[in-house]
Amino acid sequence: MTNPQPRSLQQTRFQQSVAQAPLRLQRWARNPWRRLSLQLIVLLLSFSIGGVVASIAGQLSQIDPVGALVCVLVIELAIRARGPLLRSTSHTLGLNLLDMARIGLLYGLLLDGFKLL
Repeated sequence: MTNPQPRSLQQTRFQQSVAQAPLRLQRWARNPWRRLSLQLIVLLLSFSIGGVVASIAGQLSQIDPVGALVCVLVIELAIRARGPLLRSTSHTLGLNLLDMARIGLLYGLLLDGFKLL
């Protein structure tokens, strides 16, 4: 018996829309004010996530080392993901958003850490 060749399935409109979303976001963010507002939103969201992570870890007080390890791993993975984005000239928006997320998360964690002193 011969194996039939796999048929390629037709993409739905939703799949096409999801596949085109990064391109549309890049096109939308060509305006400097839009790009700046998007970066500021990512910075503030990651800052609040850093504060939430520090507050939860501080409240439970049993998972402080685990919470710190998870945060360090997330920041290290973001640094590793930065390499391919640096080599690509078309992903400057992704690189900027990744950097803003790293800065916001780290600043949120540090600010909550200094509150405890």
